[in-house]
Amino acid sequence: METPQNKSSNSEHSLSQIFPLFHLTALAMKIAITGCNGGVGRRVVLWVLKEGHTVVGADCAIAQDTDFYNNPAFSFHPVDLKDFDTTLKVFEGCDAIIQLAAFAQPMDYKTKVHNDNVVITWNVLRAAAELGIYRVALASSVNVLRGVFSTEPIFHYFPIDENHPCEPDEPYGLSKLIAEMQANTIVRRYPSMRIASIRIHWFVPTRARAYRQDYFHTRGDLWGYVQMDSAADAFLRAVTVEMDHWTGHETFFIVAPQLAADEDWLELKEKYFPDVPVKPGWIESGTKGFFDCRKAERLLGWVHTDYA
Repeated sequence: METPQNKSSNSEHSLSQIFPLFHLTALAMKIAITGCNGGVGRRVVLWVLKEGHTVVGADCAIAQDTDFYNNPAFSFHPVDLKDFDTTLKVFEGCDAIIQLAAFAQPMDYKTKVHNDNVVITWNVLRAAAELGIYRVALASSVNVLRGVFSTEPIFHYFPIDENHPCEPDEPYGLSKLIAEMQANTIVRRYPSMRIASIRIHWFVPTRARAYRQDYFHTRGDLWGYVQMDSAADAFLRAVTVEMDHWTGHETFFIVAPQLAADEDWLELKEKYFPDVPVKPGWIESGTKGFFDCRKAERLLGWVHTDYA
């Protein structure tokens, strides 16, 4: 929940107006990062270490080719997060958790992705509550929408914001939506907790890497992406923004404003989604793109940056 004194009544605030309201904790924190050996996890670990924090890495996979295993501020714990007692133990003494452990696509569209992802996230959240760890960020996904993994992409309006209906028809997107429901549940019982569900798009090193030639078959992801270090910045901000800035559980779309496409976004919209309305004022504002990420700007101080 946004605190009344910080909620913006003018959605067009500039960064110079917003950033003075922001305070990231100046203290070095001990942050648990689950899924630390995955594609997203590795970049988040590097970013968090770069910013001066200590990292407790947890993953069921052991990697030998990471850039941080020899960093004295990093410790690795091989752990099956589907086991609650083991999960509880690995988080002892941590100040915050960034939960990235999950299958990242539907795979065979049957049961394992859904079941493992849902159990892992609940164990992480419940362990955080048990240990009094009040700062948590969850890796959610733009696939809480009916997007690229669905039988047919369906969008109700553009630009997509956090109020857009979430209607996944596949197990991966459903597991992410259930994780957000779990976060809502846990903060009701433990109101001191603050949880951010970070709905990241395709996590890539550069915009060029996200380009694809077949616009029709990739229309479900709206030709979007997020530069991986910029996404890592969002995860860290979610657990380091001062606690009085917002409370409870909030969702955030984390997507680059520009497309991984040469065509203008309105041309693509008219070609592939001609019947989807555009919210009043979006075109007139000069803002481009299919996603509205101003909530992340307002509450996290995050704006997308192409670091590479």
